[in-house]
Amino acid sequence: MQFFLANNFNIQKFYTLEEYRLATETLQKNKDGKLIILYTTDPVQQNSFVQAAKQKGYNVIKLETIVDAAFINNMEMKWNDVQFVRVDADITDNLIDKNENNESGLSKDEESKVKELFTVQIPELHVNVEVKGLSPDAAPVFATRPEFIRRMKDMAANGGMGSFYGSMPEEVTLTVNGNHPILQNILKEDKKEKQVNKVRNLVDLALLSQGLLKGNDLTNFINRSVDLMQGEKQGRIILPG
Repeated sequence: MQFFLANNFNIQKFYTLEEYRLATETLQKNKDGKLIILYTTDPVQQNSFVQAAKQKGYNVIKLETIVDAAFINNMEMKWNDVQFVRVDADITDNLIDKNENNESGLSKDEESKVKELFTVQIPELHVNVEVKGLSPDAAPVFATRPEFIRRMKDMAANGGMGSFYGSMPEEVTLTVNGNHPILQNILKEDKKEKQVNKVRNLVDLALLSQGLLKGNDLTNFINRSVDLMQGEKQGRIILPG
């Protein structure tokens, strides 16, 4: 059995299972000593998450076929000390939990305000919002889907779990980077409509990275982006809808 190592998509390198374990055990063990194998199912769609993982020195493998879901479950049952995690299942700092906590530059009141602003209602999505202290150079907002729920929905889509999980709404976590400078800009914005539009644009950008922005929401995002870039010279405000 071999892995395709997606450390560099321009260079194909293959490992046996044991070779890959040895190659990743130094950096990719969590606080409990479990080896975390990061993977991507779509290197193009998930590129921003792959690049963020690579910046931390993590390796990412490509598992993109239907049978790979069964392979993952089988290997996790065989290896109790190994867990597979899709690279976009969480923010990069949380993919491999090493019990490292970075402080947010926001006060408690500011964090509460930010969480309130980013708690938006989105049809067919169950949204959770959290504020984390990430690098100022990281994106201001990340949208991630919990690994377990996503796996169950994927299996349901392939006919393996009936209709229960398939009918559940998508669960998305919006992680707001409390150390990104744009947050202070938003908090200081005295025009409510402009503040709402900026927040919704950041939310939509994060959803777009997960392929979850479609239809009318996508159209509103495009119109809103144009207005924001033009400084609202046309006097048109596109409220979230």
